[in-house]
Amino acid sequence: MSATETGRARVLVAEKIADSGVELLRERFDVDVDEGLDRDQLLERIGAYEGIVIRSATQLTADVIERAERLRVIGRAGIGVDNVDVAAATKRGIVVANAPQSNIVAAAEHTIALMLALARNVPQAQASLLAGRWERSRFGGVEVYEKTLGIVGFGRIGQLVAQRARAFGMTLIAFDPFISAERFRELGVERAESSTEVYGRADFLTLHLPKTPETAGWLDAEAFAQMRDGVRVINCARGELIDDGALQAALDSGKVAGAALDVFPSEPITDYPLFDNYDNVVVTPHLGASTTEAQDRAGVQTAEQVVAALTGGTVSTAVNIPAIAAEDREALGPFVPLCRQLGVIAMALAEGSSVDRVEIEYLGRIAERDTRLLSVAVLLGVLHGHTEEEVNEVNAPSIADERGIAVGETKRTTARDFTDLVRVTVASGEQRQRVVGTTLGRNNRPHLLEAWGQRFNLQLEPHLVLLRYSDVPGMIGRVGNVFGAHEINISSAAVGRQPDGETRPTGEVRLAAMAVTTDIAVSQDVIDEIVASDGFVDGRSLSL
Repeated sequence: MSATETGRARVLVAEKIADSGVELLRERFDVDVDEGLDRDQLLERIGAYEGIVIRSATQLTADVIERAERLRVIGRAGIGVDNVDVAAATKRGIVVANAPQSNIVAAAEHTIALMLALARNVPQAQASLLAGRWERSRFGGVEVYEKTLGIVGFGRIGQLVAQRARAFGMTLIAFDPFISAERFRELGVERAESSTEVYGRADFLTLHLPKTPETAGWLDAEAFAQMRDGVRVINCARGELIDDGALQAALDSGKVAGAALDVFPSEPITDYPLFDNYDNVVVTPHLGASTTEAQDRAGVQTAEQVVAALTGGTVSTAVNIPAIAAEDREALGPFVPLCRQLGVIAMALAEGSSVDRVEIEYLGRIAERDTRLLSVAVLLGVLHGHTEEEVNEVNAPSIADERGIAVGETKRTTARDFTDLVRVTVASGEQRQRVVGTTLGRNNRPHLLEAWGQRFNLQLEPHLVLLRYSDVPGMIGRVGNVFGAHEINISSAAVGRQPDGETRPTGEVRLAAMAVTTDIAVSQDVIDEIVASDGFVDGRSLSL
């Protein structure tokens, strides 16, 4: 029976992951495990799946993703996503999720293992002994005790390395401009102002940087020249971080006493300049994440993210949607539906069919949080029904950017009359339409507080009607009569009026606005019938 017949999504596991991860997927989906697909086979089959799980070998390039007509999530069982065209996936609205913490312990431990192997010449001594030679004097090493370990890149792995190196009595110094000074103090690590400062002090140097255009060739001839004589270099991060020619020259000159490498510019690789005739170089074939525990952890964590993406849950490790801290996500969660609904309402009220700018204001306690998730929700509402492609939280920002829609966000930690407020303004040509909302009550129900310049307070429901009319007696009753004639039941209603003291041009009638929620959607014909009657100016029927 096919996935279409069962009503279950289909997931392709294209590379080896833990059995527990596969079983987790099979509880919810129809799963095909096929680890032997070549590129042509993948191109042929990928269109049938809503989800795919890969490791590092499968290349999901733009042309492959283009064939993935049903794909909604890519799960990468590991940290890096170098083998995924994230931009192409984002444009198609496909979530790309990895398992960023699955192998951090394994990578940190392998870094320490290589450092010790390098200091004590362990692999060289073993090779010599197995070759029938007893060469104790040749392979005497150095202690790491009281030596200085320089760490360039002080993220999760770098911090774990520091914690473990401290147990050896090493002095620690690290450089990372994106880590707070407080975190350095907590771990007892000296914070360097530049990588140059680290180079000038380190006896051992370990790299833990991401692969970016800026970090490519980070250790080049200039960097090696700034290091202490006799430094030992360890790289378990990315092969591209080191200029191979510069490292070879530094080894030849004696500037670098030894190097330990787990990663290389291209992999797999068996023909590398430093593999031959360098007794002071220790190498392993990218084993940083290769522990039983890390492999199991990566498979399970990736499977969890795929399940979340395909069942409407929170994808906490997606690389192409805002990564919001758990505490912020919990605090702002009730505002997500409100923000999407405000985007829908603001767009419906905006004159014309184009949008030039979306301005979002956060007032009150929510302004202290990371509100990017809410801004994406507003964009979802603004763009809903106005684009050819399906819009979701992954591709909404890029779709807005492609359409030249500027998005502005401002925050103020105080709000008048309410604890929290969200204001959304859509600018279309010379027209500006602002709507305001908040959440109220123990269940955080979304409430509309302002539309068409009028203030009221109405709990939002799936079906909403907004009407603008002359502020004269009898208008509410006329709306009720029309709705009654069409067997439309009103759930709730609120009226906003211009203040009596507000100045208006001579002869201009004061306007009011009415917001009405109904049990069923109100057709445009009914709205047109109301607006055509005397005294009504405008009307909208919205499904939220």
